[in-house]
Amino acid sequence: MLKKIWAQVVLLALLLPATARADEGMWLPLYVKRLNYADMQKKGLKLTAEEIYDVNNSSLKDAIVQLGGFCTGEFVSSQGLLLTNHHCGYDAIQTHSTPENNILEKGFFAATKSEEKTNPGLFVDILVRMEDVTGKVLDGITAQTPEAERTLLIQKRQREMADAAKENGQYVAYVRDFFAGNEYYLFVYQRFGDVRLVGAPPEAIGKFGGDTDNWEWPRHTGDFSMFRVYADKSNKPTSGFQAENVPYVPKKHLSVSLQGVSEGDFAMVFGFPGRTQRFLPAAGLQLTLDQSNPARIKLRDTRLKLWKEDSDANPAVRLKYASKYAGIANYWKYFIGQNEGMKRLKTVDQKKAEEASLTQWIAADATRGQSYGTALNDINQAYAGLREYNLSSVYVNEAAYGTEIVSFAGRMAPLYTLLKDPKADKAAVQKATADLRAVVEDHFKDYNAPTDKKVFAALLQLYASDVTPAQQPDVFQTVAKQYGGSMQKYADYVFATSFLTSKAKTDAFLAAPTVAKLENDPAFKTWNSVYTNYTQNILPKMQSHQATLARANRAYVAGLRAKNTDKVYSPDANSTLRLSYGTVRAYSPRDAVQYKYYTTAQGILDKEDPTNPEFVVPKKENELLRAKDYGRFADKDGTLHVAFTTDNDITGGNSGSPVINGRGELIGIAFDGNWEAMTGDLAYDKDLKRCINVDIRYVLWCVEKLGGGKALVDEMTIVNNGPNPGVGPQQGSSAMIDALSDVEKMKVKTDDGQKTKVKKKKGKAESAAGM
Repeated sequence: MLKKIWAQVVLLALLLPATARADEGMWLPLYVKRLNYADMQKKGLKLTAEEIYDVNNSSLKDAIVQLGGFCTGEFVSSQGLLLTNHHCGYDAIQTHSTPENNILEKGFFAATKSEEKTNPGLFVDILVRMEDVTGKVLDGITAQTPEAERTLLIQKRQREMADAAKENGQYVAYVRDFFAGNEYYLFVYQRFGDVRLVGAPPEAIGKFGGDTDNWEWPRHTGDFSMFRVYADKSNKPTSGFQAENVPYVPKKHLSVSLQGVSEGDFAMVFGFPGRTQRFLPAAGLQLTLDQSNPARIKLRDTRLKLWKEDSDANPAVRLKYASKYAGIANYWKYFIGQNEGMKRLKTVDQKKAEEASLTQWIAADATRGQSYGTALNDINQAYAGLREYNLSSVYVNEAAYGTEIVSFAGRMAPLYTLLKDPKADKAAVQKATADLRAVVEDHFKDYNAPTDKKVFAALLQLYASDVTPAQQPDVFQTVAKQYGGSMQKYADYVFATSFLTSKAKTDAFLAAPTVAKLENDPAFKTWNSVYTNYTQNILPKMQSHQATLARANRAYVAGLRAKNTDKVYSPDANSTLRLSYGTVRAYSPRDAVQYKYYTTAQGILDKEDPTNPEFVVPKKENELLRAKDYGRFADKDGTLHVAFTTDNDITGGNSGSPVINGRGELIGIAFDGNWEAMTGDLAYDKDLKRCINVDIRYVLWCVEKLGGGKALVDEMTIVNNGPNPGVGPQQGSSAMIDALSDVEKMKVKTDDGQKTKVKKKKGKAESAAGM
């Protein structure tokens, strides 16, 4: 009987009404026609659903890429030219910078394709298709299936489906779970491994405002960079750089609008949001608020201060740590804002009220009790157990691995395992050693041992002070006995003795690696002690509670969806392709304060402070702005717009995502969220949630007028079609008939609904509509 009830419950959760909330949601484009299309039309969308997502013909999805697995980018030309954020390209820009040619500081735009810079290891993934495989994954699995058995069976099926979809290495594929394991989807991508840096503005533009303005509005940051994707001569991906590669011809690239935006205009963000936890129960929110975030803030603050101290004193150190600092600082401030927002909005109390309502609903029907009755109680008990070990987990990741030498030592673990195994294949040892040489090269390029020594002493001292002694690694007992509990004295010993502080010494070890050398190295000993303690004493305790939590969360989420049948829930973000839609929108963050929806270049001059590195305005930009030399990129009001806000639902991973108007044209690049809605990953605020975007006209101004990259702008399909579409349905869009690839011949619809043939012509594609 219970099996039948559970099957009915899952079916009910899947067969929800085909309507959606207007604001909240990072939606799977696969379902845009069924779930979102009517509402999107009301807001001003002029495209058909098929022009957004279609597996058989080119559509907007083909213009969107996941960059490096951590950001989003969009094609803006038929030659594989890609736009993303400056902070997404930051590492690549820094990598190509030297004290003699610091392009991070002065900016860079390639005058020719031969000047574009290669980036080993950087890739883009382009979605081929997505498919609902829930039925296949959960076939035969019931509520009675033991959790461990269920997990192993599902993992096996996920691997098998992904492997089959890869078609012998032609594609990258994986199966992801949604709604806490109630649904599963297969994603298939093409991966291009030759991605070259084309351009970036000076850091003073790309990071204008620095940490002070991060997560804040109003913003005046030109947060963009440019790359180009290369393919072989058959337009197929390669795993890395090849000299004979040519620019990739995408199936679709975005037209770029010079029209600008007005409040109320339709706006769609298309990208790869990283992670949200909007189904996190009250107990999980409380743990985040009380324990996880405060620990992260404290440890990151300590690390950042020490990095900044050495960076301010030495330009070479600053260059080495620029990208790492930016990454750590970004979420340091985010955690601060998230905690403040949770307190201000009483997020935990709201979730408790939702859970109380769910409990009443369950109690009203005996069959509901059989399916969901113990879920919340199990969740609360699991979090009570996790609370005992959670701080140790945070400190392992943020304190121990926050020290570079410790995390670097951990990279030696696979080689160590092989060296200890008398049956290990010699070829495997040689491969592991060869792989490590590339790791060593990358590590020491951006490493300063004296700086890391300070961080090592400070973070491990906090680890020893804040984590209960019963959960500390054995190495801390060594520090107490042999170094009087002084982590500074232990740091002196480690950094004076370890071969892992020097590239030359590490290379010497890899030339003749032995178990004894690793086991006697104090940095490796430290890592091994931390790792062993965590895997043997902490992780097993947490995993038992997490197994309970996985089962209970699944029932809890299914219960919420079954109870609230008038609401269509969007799944939590998990780095898969999503779209969100809304409008250009101002906001009022607090009493008597009203923000405009856009900023202008005047704000750059108003914020200018030559004594503060965060607010320096480059000389040439200063001159052009004061002369009001905006050219064709000026708004109709005569000013140069820099950024604007929309109410799109976004999170990390959306960085670099295109902001698209109702005709499918690029109007901006998403790069941040607002401080007042830092709880957005945990709970959506329909009044305060904003997406901060750099205006595409400021991007083009920076490229052409400031950077001398007019040829790059000319490469794009520039349109100026009048006002952004207003409210009202209209099928098709002439703006979608852009520069299609030479190899593509297709039919599209213009605004009057008539079919227009695209004529194939060598070198470019032309249509009767003249796009």
